[in-house]
Amino acid sequence: MLYVSEHFEPEEIEVLRRYFTNLDGPVFALVNLPEVVKGALFARYSRSPKSLRRLFLDEFVGELDISGDESLDATIGLQRAEELYERVFFEYGDDSVAQLGGVHLACEQASNILTKVLEWGRLMSYLEQSTRYIAYDERLGGRYRYWRDPSIGHSPLGARYVADMDAMFDAYADMMPIMLRWAKERYPRDPSDNEMVYQSTIKAKACDALRGLLPASTLSNVGIYGTGQGYEQLLLRMRSHPLHEVRSYADLMLIELRKTIPSFLTRIDRPDRGGRWSQYFADNRRAIEETANTLMAVLPDPVQDESVRLVDFDPEGEQKVVAAALFSSTSASEAQIAQAVSQLSREERSAILLAYVGDRTNRRHRPGRAFERTDYRFEIATDYGAFRDLQRHRMLTIEWQRLSPNLGYDVPESVSEAGLESRYRSVMERSRDLYEAISGAFPEEAQYAVALGFRIRFVMQMNAREAMHVTELRTTPQGHPSYRAVCQKMHQLIRDEAGHVAIADAMNFVDHGVYELERLASERQAHQRRVGR
Repeated sequence: MLYVSEHFEPEEIEVLRRYFTNLDGPVFALVNLPEVVKGALFARYSRSPKSLRRLFLDEFVGELDISGDESLDATIGLQRAEELYERVFFEYGDDSVAQLGGVHLACEQASNILTKVLEWGRLMSYLEQSTRYIAYDERLGGRYRYWRDPSIGHSPLGARYVADMDAMFDAYADMMPIMLRWAKERYPRDPSDNEMVYQSTIKAKACDALRGLLPASTLSNVGIYGTGQGYEQLLLRMRSHPLHEVRSYADLMLIELRKTIPSFLTRIDRPDRGGRWSQYFADNRRAIEETANTLMAVLPDPVQDESVRLVDFDPEGEQKVVAAALFSSTSASEAQIAQAVSQLSREERSAILLAYVGDRTNRRHRPGRAFERTDYRFEIATDYGAFRDLQRHRMLTIEWQRLSPNLGYDVPESVSEAGLESRYRSVMERSRDLYEAISGAFPEEAQYAVALGFRIRFVMQMNAREAMHVTELRTTPQGHPSYRAVCQKMHQLIRDEAGHVAIADAMNFVDHGVYELERLASERQAHQRRVGR
């Protein structure tokens, strides 16, 4: 049994069948609900240990008027909708039609390796269950929440894999109450703080400290919203993936999507279309891996140097942004504008950018597309947990290497202060040993054994406008210290190494501060909003 089925009472089934395309599998679509309800469900989903269907029953049904929906049954496909879509999609042959039909899809019991594949598409939206707000010591169907890959399970390593995974989760569960006690002693409650605010902040602090112990096999829930075209591209890539989990999950997704947007996905199974596309992806993956393996045989072992490096930028990038800022307000050619800008002093160029950026009173006040005129490419090595958060930024280019323990790990200071460093290191070394035992026979599947605290190397390439968004968002006080440090360094490199001082100065909401209780201010604000409402 790869997935744990949920149990619902008959009266719950009667309600759920109207809004979810199946009631027992890990993948299902949301239908017959207002868009705002679907969005609210997904938002709550990311911070709840519950499944989406259970969350809907426990927290949403009582707030909705469902009295007129008794005749609906989302578990039955809609033949008339299929016929209508077929007529438009195939008679007109217009791919853009597939951009106009969207689906909210819940993807549950997905490993942390699979979630990164699911969140690959640029033009889709995702919310993933957070390791910051949920303790992963609860069991699902009597078992710890991690992926049991059948390839490993049916091999002589299967028993060791389960035993080591259980031991890693046991250690996480045993250390959690100790971290909570330490956090409460280290950060006593301010009498002015609401008890719920304080407890939420302390729990986030403990979860942040210990999330590095969780293996990449840890199961998570992801809510996805995308168009038919977006899902088609995602499924084609998933079907060519080397991991069994990813390929089989693609089949589960396709079953549910065909209940809602069937004709948008008919090309996936056609050998001359979807079959050929997936084969193209698979062939390319094999070819480049063979080439890379030949090259890497003569290179030294991977090393960990700077955690964040600016590996490529345009020395004239700031001048080009200034010229782009002026372009739409003149009648001159771009060449003429560039020539004029090249004659200006740094102070004069800064003044032009200052006028273009204006008075930003909120980080969401971002300047126009002139900031897209120059790019930065960063090479980053950070813990996999931080990578998970940074990977969600889709309006940029991000590529990563296979997860392994080769780049090492750091022990969080809070763990050391709580007296848990030796136990933490013991779990990390268990993870390393399991990876090394598995990787010979199962090089792809061995990633499941790697704890999230181990580093992964990846590159992020973005224009200055996106760099403003990423660095400002990911350095807010409530952010995790790991990715805050990455984005603080990115901002510093843009200013000091690239020399783009005016661009860096425009990113005035980048926060270089250090905060002890990262979530406290955010939880206080949330409490004030609740009180006000």
